[in-house]
Amino acid sequence: MDNRTLIRDVAVFQFKLVVDGLRDLFLVPISLVAGILSLVTGREGAPGQQFYQVLVAGKQSELWIDLFGALRNAPEDVEQPVPFPDAKMDEMLDGIEAFVVDEERRGGMTAQARARFEKALHSFQDRRDAHASGGTDGDEPPA
Repeated sequence: MDNRTLIRDVAVFQFKLVVDGLRDLFLVPISLVAGILSLVTGREGAPGQQFYQVLVAGKQSELWIDLFGALRNAPEDVEQPVPFPDAKMDEMLDGIEAFVVDEERRGGMTAQARARFEKALHSFQDRRDAHASGGTDGDEPPA
């Protein structure tokens, strides 16, 4: 790789960041309207497809933008695996939602439930910190 490639990759990345940001800016109101339309046009208790069609278009645009495509030009010695938590954001949000719904069914968040939630949050942060420092969270053998 030469300096010209790097300069091009930086410029293209900045352009893609702007395009990606504009896409997200448009997706906020469009997804809200589509969600409302999905609720209004649904039949027999099932929502309409409008919201999920917006998600399909958003996913296609994400692939088209290919925000991090310049990694194809990265030098071979660049470490590309970035340590992130084992769970994806949707899985973590599902867990938080289940916890909150369960606590609400029990009559609201008690001091004991709050302590369990904070313990789980600290555990997640400890695992994230261990991954970031190259350590493990105790569940995996060191590499």
